[in-house]
Amino acid sequence: MEPILSLFRRHELFWQFLSRNVKARHRGSVLGAIWLVANPLLMLSLYVFAFGVVFGGRFTDSTDESTLDYALGVFLGLNVLGLVSGVIGGAPGVIVGQPNFVKKVVFPLEILPAAMAGALGYDLLIGLGLCLIGIASLGPGLTLSACWIPVIVAPVFFIGLGLAWFFSALGVFIRDIGQLGGFLGLGLLYASGVFYSADKAREAAPGIWVFLKWNPLIHVIDSLRQVCLWGGEPSFLALAYVWVFGIIILLIGAWFFHRLRPAFADVL
Repeated sequence: MEPILSLFRRHELFWQFLSRNVKARHRGSVLGAIWLVANPLLMLSLYVFAFGVVFGGRFTDSTDESTLDYALGVFLGLNVLGLVSGVIGGAPGVIVGQPNFVKKVVFPLEILPAAMAGALGYDLLIGLGLCLIGIASLGPGLTLSACWIPVIVAPVFFIGLGLAWFFSALGVFIRDIGQLGGFLGLGLLYASGVFYSADKAREAAPGIWVFLKWNPLIHVIDSLRQVCLWGGEPSFLALAYVWVFGIIILLIGAWFFHRLRPAFADVL
């Protein structure tokens, strides 16, 4: 619990590092912050062309679902996935890349991975806002069901923060863990329902669904599509599971980081 409490006690320092991470990401580039919008749109175009146009992917069997609806649904999934996969890929090098802070006994090291996860969360909010604008202006439109969005997305931030603390601490002792980030991110891309719905996965591959159903991201992404695109309600059982999973991962990550932190200086 100590890393969690430290974020509240040193919230000003956390916001400083968060702001620095957001600004540093595009410092020196010609387009600057425009890449926050351009990058997800370029990835969206690539995936929609491959899976939506070439392979004719759809989330439902309804004839009312258009390629644009599918594109917006993929965009929702990519934004959620970007936070978790970004944390897994970047967290192992956060502490290792800042040895000067490790040697300062009074510096709260838990701020570093938290600020990195926060910057990725900022990207998620930007992408989600763009997607909602697209749904409202070009897609089927938003209904009151969209009020569920904060409840659905909040556990993803818990998962991202818990994983950031876990992998940043583990990366100090096992440097090879950073090499697995790309593979794990790709695995999550195809295991989180970005290009398909949970119902289709359950019907088409019940044997694989036995394992996929434990992935909280597939329920988050599917619930977001339900409330944003179809105007329905999320599965409350799945939503409860995601919240419990997110809180557990947050607590495990905080405990793991706190236990390993005293040995960071000896290793680095």
